[in-house]
Amino acid sequence: MLAKIKLNNGTEMPLLGLGTWKSVPGEVEKAVQDAITIGYRHIDCAMIYENEHEVGVALRNVFASGIVERKDLYIVSKLWNSHHRPDLVEAGLRETLKKLELDYLDLYLIHSPMAFKENSGLNPVDENGKLIFSSVDYVDTWKAMEACVQSGLTRSIGLSNFNSYQLQRVLDTSTIKPVTNQVECHPYLNQEKLLDYCTKRHIVLTGYSPLGSPDRPWAKPGDPSLLQDPAVLDIAKKHGKSPAQVLIRYQIQRGIAVIPKSVSKARIEENFSVSSFQLSDEDMTKLNSLDRNERYLHHEWVADHPYFPFAIEF
Repeated sequence: MLAKIKLNNGTEMPLLGLGTWKSVPGEVEKAVQDAITIGYRHIDCAMIYENEHEVGVALRNVFASGIVERKDLYIVSKLWNSHHRPDLVEAGLRETLKKLELDYLDLYLIHSPMAFKENSGLNPVDENGKLIFSSVDYVDTWKAMEACVQSGLTRSIGLSNFNSYQLQRVLDTSTIKPVTNQVECHPYLNQEKLLDYCTKRHIVLTGYSPLGSPDRPWAKPGDPSLLQDPAVLDIAKKHGKSPAQVLIRYQIQRGIAVIPKSVSKARIEENFSVSSFQLSDEDMTKLNSLDRNERYLHHEWVADHPYFPFAIEF
């Protein structure tokens, strides 16, 4: 049985989902269909991934074939930085719904606290190739997100890449609480302090790049590889599991929802098969001890944004 976690609005989210970032055209449609056929019920999408139309085709196909009904799935997407201005929020969500061929989302997130210039493409740049920022405050964006719940376009709303200070600002002014904060999370960046902060406020942490994002476009030779870490390999060998399965299981046992990405059917299946074993307290302690504040998705190119989220400890 696929484990679920209860959110602060009474709804439930499957703890394990399929991520779709970097899933290239021609691959993501099949990956989503394979995942749902295997048993995944949580699919994580975003406007900026520019593949939601293919996810939509996959959803149409699985509904038509009778594998699942809409109510069986938990579909997540994210408002991109170019749509933070309150009058653009609903339009961004409707654009996503049209591509996904859906009437509503289960969860809609603000992808990042950082706003970009509006109506100039997803990543507007100046003549020097520098991203152009917008001064929109994410607190104002949140008010428009709340309106999307009230209009029935999404059942839940949340955040992504928000630090504790930014999260608290939203909480202090919200009428609908965020149900989750989706952040990079793995043993090299275990987010223990942010997890504790969110747990105390009944906000679930969702971990992206749980395997250390080995296919990130800016990876350099010599970057530390989480999947090759001796401690991870030892624990995997002990349980007769893959390093990826250990890293996914680690998050689930911490009560963190996790969304590993893959387009390989064998890998998607392997990542799903994590309910048959349990990591010991010793295993968990060893994995937690690997924390080194290693952020693979550091977003250094926007570090000068006024709302850059990674300038404080958590």
